[in-house]
Amino acid sequence: MRLLYSIGLLIGGTLLGWVGALFDHGNWLGGWSLLFSTFGSGLGVWVVYKLIHR
Repeated sequence: MRLLYSIGLLIGGTLLGWVGALFDHGNWLGGWSLLFSTFGSGLGVWVVYKLIHR
């Protein structure tokens, strides 16, 4: 199960980090990218939790 949570964290953080980078004109280390990546990581873990514990 730890692997699934890690995958959710990685995918969520990467996807929303990419969206945040669009707001920062392609800057992956900008404020929006880091904020969205943090939110995406939490969202990815939450999605995995909901899928596992139905």
